[in-house]
Amino acid sequence: MGSHLATLGLGGNIGDPAAAMARALNLLDTLPDCTVTEVSRLYRTPPWGKIDQAWFFNACAQVRTGLSPEELLDACLSIERRMKRERLERWGPRTIDIDILTVDGLERRTETLELPHPRMVSRGFVLKPLADFAPDLIVSGRSVADWLRDADVTGIEIADPGTDWWRRRAASGV
Repeated sequence: MGSHLATLGLGGNIGDPAAAMARALNLLDTLPDCTVTEVSRLYRTPPWGKIDQAWFFNACAQVRTGLSPEELLDACLSIERRMKRERLERWGPRTIDIDILTVDGLERRTETLELPHPRMVSRGFVLKPLADFAPDLIVSGRSVADWLRDADVTGIEIADPGTDWWRRRAASGV
């Protein structure tokens, strides 16, 4: 099996979402045949979709993996379950959310996975962190930077300007 380059979107707004995302990234990085190669800055973002809830923390990451897209999805869902993610309402509060955004530029639609992520190009809270390390990534015919120019980024703030925030939090136990 070959190696794949995938991008992921992470977020949460219950408990300590930044610590949860750091833990999720570290769990992904320790999977056999999966290495986190890039991580965005950490962002604080207003709720989207369902707006009567706490603000979110969001980030994006890139992983190199030998897992197929479906196996990577299974791994992400397993990490969410391990971290006690409950899916109670669409766009509702969550401890952790890990979405596969892209894999090798593939376009695919199955019952469980759609690539690229079908709503990523309309979400500033995905595009802004993704542009930290992949502004030239082509998604649905346009670069991430181009999509970002048209996206609503109102209220999105940098919560941690470093791209090693996830390693620092893991090392400190936060």
